[in-house]
Amino acid sequence: MRLKDKVAIVTGAASGLGASTAKIFADEGAKVIVTDRDTDEGAAVADEIVAAGGEARFLKLDVTSEADWGSAVSETISAYGQIDILVNNAGVSGSHPDRLNTNTWDEQMEVCAKGPFLGMQAVIPIMQKAGRGSIVNVSSVSGLVGLPWIHMGYNAAKGAVRLATKAAAVQFTADGIRTNSVHPGMMPAMKTAMLSGDPEARRERIASVPIKRVARVEEVAYAILFLASDEASYITGVELPVDGGWTCQ
Repeated sequence: MRLKDKVAIVTGAASGLGASTAKIFADEGAKVIVTDRDTDEGAAVADEIVAAGGEARFLKLDVTSEADWGSAVSETISAYGQIDILVNNAGVSGSHPDRLNTNTWDEQMEVCAKGPFLGMQAVIPIMQKAGRGSIVNVSSVSGLVGLPWIHMGYNAAKGAVRLATKAAAVQFTADGIRTNSVHPGMMPAMKTAMLSGDPEARRERIASVPIKRVARVEEVAYAILFLASDEASYITGVELPVDGGWTCQ
């Protein structure tokens, strides 16, 4: 098992990529802390893992709340005594039709940029004491290039995740902590999708992807698994696109 005896916190794990990551981590031997604001669906994911023979528990977590992060870390340490992996996955769609909307900018910065920072702020001291740890921040191809159908706040927030990841790698790798980012391309539409959820618009964008389809959530989750695992022990500060070749063009 690739994550045997590891303890992992996964944010935004009630559905989609986060849920897939949590389940795959559990299959690979990790004790998984499933976190989300959605208590019903988050608890259901944890229950599904346990029913399949894995180990998981659900914790309600608003990633924009420093207090929530403190509680999540405290409860994880109380239960397992360690935190080996953090996956900062929680986010909201950036495809707001009003591309100059201030509220959307603020929400993107709070959830998609500040959320991962607060996660790193909360777990890095624990990892420093242990002398080990792996952090995987979920960014986006929107953190690499500008996109015409995305609010610029989403581009900016995901770009912030990319560079915060590199900064953390430079600052904390000497403590035994690796920090990397994953940049998904087109995936199944998020619950909060607006413009990016339009079927006709999605068909046009899929046509521009060399592989000619959207990613399955598990395809991105396996990339996260690799970076989180000891197989990637000499990898830190990288940005890994999982985009069907889209950013190659």
